[in-house]
Amino acid sequence: MAFELKEEGFKLKDVLNVVGIPEATYHYHIQQLKKEDPDKEWKELICELFEEHEGKYGYRRIYLQLRGKGYKINHKKVQRIMRELGLKCVKFTRRSRKYSSYKGTIGKVAKNRINRRFHTHVPHQKLTTDITEFKCSDGFKLYLNPIMDMFNGEIISFGISKRPNLALVMKPLEDALEIVKDSKFRTTIHSDQGWHYQHNKWVKTLKKNKVFQSMSRKGNCLDNSPMENFFGLMKQEMYYGEARCTFEELKNKIERYIVYYNNKRIKQKLAGMSPIQYRLHTSQLAA
Repeated sequence: MAFELKEEGFKLKDVLNVVGIPEATYHYHIQQLKKEDPDKEWKELICELFEEHEGKYGYRRIYLQLRGKGYKINHKKVQRIMRELGLKCVKFTRRSRKYSSYKGTIGKVAKNRINRRFHTHVPHQKLTTDITEFKCSDGFKLYLNPIMDMFNGEIISFGISKRPNLALVMKPLEDALEIVKDSKFRTTIHSDQGWHYQHNKWVKTLKKNKVFQSMSRKGNCLDNSPMENFFGLMKQEMYYGEARCTFEELKNKIERYIVYYNNKRIKQKLAGMSPIQYRLHTSQLAA
């Protein structure tokens, strides 16, 4: 810049005097511009993680992911860099009408054994389930019935169907029972009072496999908040704000999301690990 000013017949000192900038300040900023960005590598790593998780992660989870990979960085620095780069989770929260399978008392209503005591240190001791509904672009509705292990939030089985029939819940139940059959503690499975869970076939299957049944109180979604939270998270991250797709396309998206959620999506309450990472980690500690 000094060279260019001299070519035009102006002295740098005179120009800086006119614009009111001290010469020392000018030279300081010139030197700063010549320096390489000290956060260049951090920015590249943070961008890679942000893109890998398709913009679903804010600075807290990006920080935990970096720490989990062995990098030493302060969470405030991650927040600052993401702010500078304009990296912000753009997924928005919007509630849709909740699917209700309640049709009155058509069978036996079980007592609330869980009673909002969702936490457990034991895998497969407390399971929870529910049904949620999605709209598709081809006129169909998609119904999802996952079964979650409250120990780590892992989805251990799930069913997807165009109709909320009994098969939607029975197949995931059979898959889950196969997984928990060798559990050291007796399993309890929690649900709402939907007709599927009052059905004689559901109740008999639980009794046959010596699994306790638990039900939320009528119309109280807080009694099953782990599953409600999962539904809200899943829809926020892969459904709301996205172009509506066909049943088969949405089915594939949900299947991929559950694999991602179980294996890669970290949680702060799981010490920065995904559900499966946490399960494997705790089993190694117990061995």
